[in-house]
Amino acid sequence: MAISKRTFVARSAATVVALDFPHVARAAKPPRIKIGQIGTAHPHAGGKMTSMRKLPETYEIVGLVEPDEERRRSSKNSKTWRGLKFMTQEQLLNTRGLQAVAVETAVRDLVPAAMSCIKAGKHIHLDKPAGPSMSACRALHAAANERKLTIQMGYMLRYNPAFQLLFQMAHDGWLGPITELSAMMGKKGGDSMRKQLAEFEGGGMFELACHIIDAMVTVLGKPDKITAHNRRSYPKKDSFADNQMAVYDYPHAIATIRCNHLDPFGFPRRFFNVTGELGSVFINPLEPPKMRIALDRPRGKFKKGFQDVSLPKLTDRYMEEFIDLAKVIRGEKKLAWDSEHDLAVHEAVLLGSGMKLD
Repeated sequence: MAISKRTFVARSAATVVALDFPHVARAAKPPRIKIGQIGTAHPHAGGKMTSMRKLPETYEIVGLVEPDEERRRSSKNSKTWRGLKFMTQEQLLNTRGLQAVAVETAVRDLVPAAMSCIKAGKHIHLDKPAGPSMSACRALHAAANERKLTIQMGYMLRYNPAFQLLFQMAHDGWLGPITELSAMMGKKGGDSMRKQLAEFEGGGMFELACHIIDAMVTVLGKPDKITAHNRRSYPKKDSFADNQMAVYDYPHAIATIRCNHLDPFGFPRRFFNVTGELGSVFINPLEPPKMRIALDRPRGKFKKGFQDVSLPKLTDRYMEEFIDLAKVIRGEKKLAWDSEHDLAVHEAVLLGSGMKLD
């Protein structure tokens, strides 16, 4: 990538300082951020801990909370959790210097655990979705805003390089007014998964497709109207909503989100497509991402017409989340997704999966 004149001058000046005055140039490393984790039950819990442990210069992991005795016993023998200090939630939240907590409980327990962290004055990384209650989610964000604390939602596509480029293209107007958005996120669900997800009326759309709903709201904002279509294919077996579609109406666009837990090729078929009056973006698969774009004119380094996009290799699904969170906690930047966005996403997730707002 070309380096601008301003960047070159700044880097050159820094080099001169480093050569002549090394004691000035080498600023002290910022202290590590003390962080803990509550829960091992969330499907992403192990991955989040693994990513945090890959950032030893950024984070000091002070402890892990797992109230379930059986899970705690099995966790101690796992490489993911090995060597961590197990403690109660009260002990964790009272740890001297603790700044942040990753909340990775079962979905039903996410928001109550998060509220305890916020009330204790801690920033949180909160996994998805933000519980089955809209009012509880609103109360959580209100408490965080009152205390000037950050809630970083664990929607994993936010830091995906294909989605980062898509968000920038949409923001810069390269696609023109958006007219169409369609996406699918599915997988084949076995009996145990079906039983687990049947706990929530919203089924797979609530638990899984929330990732692409978050990306939709990032591109288009809050929808004007939401219509949910839910199919429960095996009512004699369970009540799991396993084949779903939601239609989101916008002033200038129609968006459709699908989630199919009957699809044996759900992972490779996952896609996200955005079309505007000046261009289009197609991402498939989502992980590791492959991206194809079409533009009505040359834009930046891209030519007119269809082309595949070369993307950075995605080596860790969650690491960029925690790198960004550290910058936010240190006051170096603001999180790109604020409470208004997260609340719009959660409302779209609940209504799009056929659940009611309380």
